[in-house]
Amino acid sequence: MRDEREKILPYKIMPNPNLTAPSVDAKALKRVAIVDDHTMMRGGMKLFIESLPDFEFAWTSEDAREAMAALEADVPDILIMDITLPDRNGIELVKDVHAIYPDLPVLMMSMHDESYYALRALKAGAKGYLMKSMPNEVYERALRRVAEGGTWLSEAMSEQMVQMYTSGTKREGDDGLEVLTDREFEVFQLIGEGQSTHQVAAALHISTKTVDVHRSNIRTKLKMEDGSAVVRFAIRWVESRRMAAQ
Repeated sequence: MRDEREKILPYKIMPNPNLTAPSVDAKALKRVAIVDDHTMMRGGMKLFIESLPDFEFAWTSEDAREAMAALEADVPDILIMDITLPDRNGIELVKDVHAIYPDLPVLMMSMHDESYYALRALKAGAKGYLMKSMPNEVYERALRRVAEGGTWLSEAMSEQMVQMYTSGTKREGDDGLEVLTDREFEVFQLIGEGQSTHQVAAALHISTKTVDVHRSNIRTKLKMEDGSAVVRFAIRWVESRRMAAQ
C-alpha cells in the first residue's frame, strides 16, 4: 500500500458549517478509506475526512490491486472508490468487494454523470454514487447517509429510479446497453463523447489494442453493421442523456 506520507494538497477542505455532527468519542468514529488513482484527489479527500468530527481517515490506495491488499489488512467502516481505476473498472471491483466484505458500504464517485453509471454501481453493490464535481456539503451528507446504513443518490437520480421501478420500464435512452459489460459501457460512453481510440486508452489506462477489442465486442453485442455505426449510435446516446439532464 502506498506510503500514507505521500504529498497532499496544501489546503484544507472545510465541512459545511450548516451541517451539525453528533458528539462522538474516538471509538465511535467511522473510519473511511479512499481508492482513487489521482494523488490530488486522494489528498483532498483525506483532508476532508479529517476535517469531519465523527469520521476518521483509514488509508488510501491508487488502484484495485492495492485496495484489495489493503482490505485484507484493514477493513474500514466506509470505502470511497473512483469508478475509473488504472488496473480495473471500479464497478467490477465493487462486485468483488461486496462478495468478500458484504457489510462494507461502498460510496462510488466519478467525473461521469450519474445517469451513466449510478444504476450499474448500485446493482454491483455500492451504497451510493457521487459526481466528483459536487460541493463538499454533498459529500458530507452522502457520507453520513451511508454511515447510517442508507443509500445516497441525487434527488434527480432518485426520482428517475423510482419512476423506472414503479412503471416497470427501462430508463429512456438505455437502448439495450445492459448487454454491455461495465468496461464496455465505459468505452461506449467515451466514444459517444467523441474520444478517439488513443484518448479512450489513455482515459481508462488500457492499451489501444484492448480498446479495439472492446469496440468489436460492443459492435457485436449491439448488432451494429460496422464501427462507424457504433460511433454514430454512441454519440446520439450521449447527446440524449445530456438533453435529458438539462
